[in-house]
Amino acid sequence: MSAITGQELHIYNIRQNRPQPGLKPQHLEAVMTAAKLCNAQIKGANVDSRELWFKPREITGGNVEAEIGTAGSIPMLLMTVLPICAFAKEPVRLHVSRGGTDVSHSPTVNYLRYVFCPMLRRMGLEVELTVQKYGYYPKGGGEATAAIAPCNSLRSLRLEEFGSLKTVKGISVCTFLAERRVAQRQADAATAYLTSRGHAPVISVVNDVSNPMQKGSSMALWAETTAGIIVGADAIGELRKTSEAVGTEAAEKLHAEILARPTVDVHCADMLIPYMTLAQGRSVFLTRTVSTHLETNIWVAKEMLNTEFAIEKKDGLYRVEKTR
Repeated sequence: MSAITGQELHIYNIRQNRPQPGLKPQHLEAVMTAAKLCNAQIKGANVDSRELWFKPREITGGNVEAEIGTAGSIPMLLMTVLPICAFAKEPVRLHVSRGGTDVSHSPTVNYLRYVFCPMLRRMGLEVELTVQKYGYYPKGGGEATAAIAPCNSLRSLRLEEFGSLKTVKGISVCTFLAERRVAQRQADAATAYLTSRGHAPVISVVNDVSNPMQKGSSMALWAETTAGIIVGADAIGELRKTSEAVGTEAAEKLHAEILARPTVDVHCADMLIPYMTLAQGRSVFLTRTVSTHLETNIWVAKEMLNTEFAIEKKDGLYRVEKTR
């Protein structure tokens, strides 16, 4: 928001109530990448800092390199800077290395590719996301590239009808775990769960060998409707968590979305708020719950751009509309 509006920003008490407060490497690299994109002057940008000053200048674009250095989330870094890239003077090629593509408390990279990026495309922002190396906790080592075509003016988003379910798709990935059939078992478990509930999913199985330093797995699922709606869900492999548990978890999450018939899933809802804030005109979507992330993003939008949102519960769903 600061980079796009040109407002100087001062943030304090950063992650104040966490066991380890302040900026961690992934947060710091997100700040530094944002600063590169808009040639910002920054102060307080160091690991464990609880206070940050950010003075933006012109958003240029071009080739930008980011390196996290831990298993910190690459998707979270991308979500920090993608809105900035929409308003760049020239196309952006953002290469992020040495991070996590699929880690806990973050969307997986394939959720971004198959659920979130298509939503941005509807708003006029073209983002092509490719994965060079999958990366997992604790070593990371993942690598991804985002190619962004600036649009300078985002279109409003009006998603008020779920439509009829058309297809259910997915991608199941494992890295250096093919001998244990991890990706296949994840896919089989998700397929069994969804099939028993009347769906016929088509799930791609990827036995990846891109990152020999860190084995791991993930799954992303999504449903598409006749109204052009895409709702998604994902799950991460972990130690002592069976492949079957990963597949079933992702399938349960997606089935909950399909049953509720929203136009945006619970995680995409908060991720869209910055774009709706910056878009011309009113935007609206339906979601099945109001998360604290959604509330926080709306609060930030109101504080920085004087934007107003209205939330109304109707027929078991929450209607979220940007009204100003």
